[in-house]
Amino acid sequence: MDYSRLFSEDTYSFFRSPVRDIFKRVDLNAIHSFAGGYPSAETFPLDQFKATMCEVIDRYGGKAFQYGATQGVTELREVLSSRYGVPVERIQITSSSQQGIDVCTRILADPGDVILTSDPSYLGALQSFRSYRADVTGVPHEDDPQAFREAYETVIGKLIGQGRKIKFLYMIPDFQNPSGETLSLEERQILVDLARKYGFLIVEDSPYRELRYSGEHLPTIWSLAPDIVLHLGSFSKIFAPGFRLGWIFGHPDVLDKIYVCKQSLDLCPPVFDQYVAAEFMDSGRLDRNLAHSIDLYRSKRDLMLSLLGEYMPEGVSWTRPEGGLFLFLTMPEQFDSVAFYDTALDNGVAYVAGSFFRTDGGGRNTMRLNFSFMSHERIREGIILLAGLLRDELSKLK
Repeated sequence: MDYSRLFSEDTYSFFRSPVRDIFKRVDLNAIHSFAGGYPSAETFPLDQFKATMCEVIDRYGGKAFQYGATQGVTELREVLSSRYGVPVERIQITSSSQQGIDVCTRILADPGDVILTSDPSYLGALQSFRSYRADVTGVPHEDDPQAFREAYETVIGKLIGQGRKIKFLYMIPDFQNPSGETLSLEERQILVDLARKYGFLIVEDSPYRELRYSGEHLPTIWSLAPDIVLHLGSFSKIFAPGFRLGWIFGHPDVLDKIYVCKQSLDLCPPVFDQYVAAEFMDSGRLDRNLAHSIDLYRSKRDLMLSLLGEYMPEGVSWTRPEGGLFLFLTMPEQFDSVAFYDTALDNGVAYVAGSFFRTDGGGRNTMRLNFSFMSHERIREGIILLAGLLRDELSKLK
């Protein structure tokens, strides 16, 4: 049977995640994997998880395994409200932060509408945007605030001049995936000013915000303009990804559309997982474990930065993130990280080519490295191995 004639138009806008294809191809524990965004299993306090789960069952009984409210169980929303100072009615629980990206896109973007984002940007978001046939337009980051504003003004002005409709700007302001960079307070305010001026929303994705290892905490974009910002949070990096829980802060009028949308997707987020997250957070266990996670990841980040400085060949540069899980390498222009990938993998080291995070497919001389997943020893071995492979490859290109 020719199934292709039955598929919807949307399916032809789907594209595969190269990161997920890597996971299908190899055993991550058998190679030096800098590819995924996995947290370290060392940050999963199994005994505390077990105790919390037992407490939830004792307290809620069968209710913990029943269907729940679409917007999320009240207990979790109240704990999030207390932690972040956001009214309960402005909180929607999601089945992962990825679902948050998807439902925001689903309720806001029609085929052909424009979604602005930084370039490079999170691959999972690009997948979602394109699956709804939106026109994703990337804006390269400029370090100078005036140049930053002008870059966005230029792109927006051109789109408006073409009669295009900009629905929202997607941004990861803290320890961006893939670059690891953080927006300054001035840059955050510029984005708010532009959103107000041109009438679009901002979707602020903040899964890494609480994983800061150096520097000063900055206000969220949400805190600057809660009426025009949808703020996405996640338990995956601060608790455990297997619970598949996230949240959205937003204006009640927008959250109502998300509420109805979610009823056609999953009816409600996982109820037992929500009660466990609420209890784990409210008991203080989350903050105690988060302090441990931050210490661990800081040491891994510092180790990777030190190793890059010691072993990487001339012509390679990298970002120096203040938090999060990633940093970004840039090689000389003639280097092709996509073509080089099989060589690296055949020698036991994996990364993600930077071009997969670009809206235009450019940046083939870049790659993303994760520092959270592997042990310190494996990070050391992997960086030394990757540096040697890069040195050999770059010498051929001279």
